[in-house]
Amino acid sequence: MTIKLFIVDDHGVVRDGIFALFKTQTDINIVGCADNGRRAVEEVFKLSPDIVLMDIAMPELNGIQATEQIMETCPQTRVIILSMHASKEHISSSLKAGARGYLLKESVGKEVIQAVRSVYAGNRYLSQSISNKVFDQYAQQQTTQNPIDLLSTREKEILQMVVEGNSSTQIAKILCLSPNTIDTYRSRLMQKLSIKDIPSLVKFAIRHGVTTTD
Repeated sequence: MTIKLFIVDDHGVVRDGIFALFKTQTDINIVGCADNGRRAVEEVFKLSPDIVLMDIAMPELNGIQATEQIMETCPQTRVIILSMHASKEHISSSLKAGARGYLLKESVGKEVIQAVRSVYAGNRYLSQSISNKVFDQYAQQQTTQNPIDLLSTREKEILQMVVEGNSSTQIAKILCLSPNTIDTYRSRLMQKLSIKDIPSLVKFAIRHGVTTTD
């Protein structure tokens, strides 16, 4: 049976590299790609791929939040995070969002192919450059330690777009909501996080893997 693979990365050169990597694999077929998390959620819902290779650092909707939404709308699809970030926060947030695997972009091509086949077979997969003990710690963790988990899915979306410099009007247009509604969400999420100004919100977002300094 052919594995249907979907690729999400905002860098064209990375997508091209992944296409080239899987081109010779007769049991894996790339059915589509997206350059941001929001488009990925929409396309995965339409295409129902078996596996999604997902980058984390993307504008508007990062890979972690996209993974969370894909798990809600297309739970049969399995997500593998393919990222340059190896921090505790990124790994923890990805696994809590529902990712079945986590690979670093420094991984060699053979390992990426192995991860896709392994996750398709129902296993979890962690990059060999990260200790398996770390994976077990986060996969089995039951208590919520990340304050991001206090926020709703919509609040997480708005948090990312706020710290990326979007105005309430711009965010409202993207999400098809009113600016007043966006302001309400922003006030509510800042209250939940006990943060009173935007600079502090930006620092929080970077520290917890919502966005990056890239």
